[in-house]
Amino acid sequence: MLVTMSTLELMEETDALSQAILLSEPFSEYKRAKNELQEDKEAQECIRRFNAVKEQYEDVQRFGKYHPDYKRISTEIRERKREMDVMPTVVAFKKAERELESLLNEVSEIIARAVSPTIKVPTGNPFFDSMSCSGGCGSGGSCSCGG
Repeated sequence: MLVTMSTLELMEETDALSQAILLSEPFSEYKRAKNELQEDKEAQECIRRFNAVKEQYEDVQRFGKYHPDYKRISTEIRERKREMDVMPTVVAFKKAERELESLLNEVSEIIARAVSPTIKVPTGNPFFDSMSCSGGCGSGGSCSCGG
């Protein structure tokens, strides 16, 4: 592949964009929350317990309600998940993760729209991703996308 000036300029712009993201508040908050979560011994033990039950749950799911431990494991995984989800460091990490994901989704959409308005851009929300076709569905606009 022959490298042209426009390719070099594009690579420089890409580096600048990635640096801007790495210096952003959402990324900084994500790193801080991740470190706090990793250092929280109680949260790590809770996550370990959840993962242990999750493995059992995956085994039980192969047989469904016919597995002898189905009810017990299903209840236990919900309890462990609830226990994990209310821990302050887990809550803070998930919030920071969502904010960083939102920033990355916005950047992806801006880049995609700069290339073409019909490019589909995943939002991270399967409900909205399945509803919007960004004009590329080929149905002639019958889905209200205007494509």
